[in-house]
Amino acid sequence: MNIMLDLETLGTACNAAIVSIGAVVFDPDTGMLSDEFYRVIDADDAQKYGVSDKDTMAWWLEQPEGARRIFDADNGALEFEKALDDFALWITEMQLQHGGQVKIWSNGVGFDCVILRNGYEAAQLPCPWKFWNEFDVRTIVEIGRQKLGVNPKKDMLFEGTKHNALADAIHQARYVSAIWQKFGSPSVCRM
Repeated sequence: MNIMLDLETLGTACNAAIVSIGAVVFDPDTGMLSDEFYRVIDADDAQKYGVSDKDTMAWWLEQPEGARRIFDADNGALEFEKALDDFALWITEMQLQHGGQVKIWSNGVGFDCVILRNGYEAAQLPCPWKFWNEFDVRTIVEIGRQKLGVNPKKDMLFEGTKHNALADAIHQARYVSAIWQKFGSPSVCRM
């Protein structure tokens, strides 16, 4: 079972404060998307478990209003540990529904998965996936460009609000699936 993960953070370090988690179950063989997960985390509470940096904070101020809504007072933000508990429970539920090992995809080998694993460690909670089941979106995009001559990351229409963790995860799952399908039949490209 493949899950695309995206985070919004207050920094870029491996221990950045996480302010939202978005994820979607997807099948790269078919491009089918199914179950979704989205939580906004209280920024003050997030900074108890991770760090922020001034460059990222300045970057957030330059983003469109829709993206900055995660900082609104009435955004339904949860405490950090509650959001991580919810995500772990969701992954367990997805495993029961879809079967198979959880394969977590994210945009960059050193960003989303690393930051979220470090968040689980900071909260003294078990990470709900195995590190060896982490897959990198950037690698498959580069292979698509260099070897297949496709770039759906740039060519595919983005639906929703950019820098919303769920909208970003959905977009990433769509373009990874498009590249994946260019490799050939599902029987040749089993993960």
